Amino acid sequence: MPTTSFRGITAMSDQRENAEVVNNILQGKLNATASVTLTNSATSTSVTDYRVGAESVILFMPTTSAAASELAAGGMYVSARAKNTFTITHSSASTTRSFDYVVIG
Repeated sequence: MPTTSFRGITAMSDQRENAEVVNNILQGKLNATASVTLTNSATSTSVTDYRVGAESVILFMPTTSAAASELAAGGMYVSARAKNTFTITHSSASTTRSFDYVVIG
């Protein structure tokens, strides 16, 4: 699930609120990040995220040493994307492999 919650724009937003949102976007403050921990003793992990679509790009940043090793090994990838969900294919392990991720598009 998303880990940040910056102000959004609604039909009722005034000019000041709109300017604040646009300025935050220009400073890189996007509601586009979340965290995931890969499922232990399995070769795939399903993630539910309302921002994901079939054309989304999902980028990972390891937050544990085991996650860094998983990513460096080259076997972890996004194997499926659909509305509100994506699947990560990875090696089976018993270590905690946690990542932050970004959804674009």
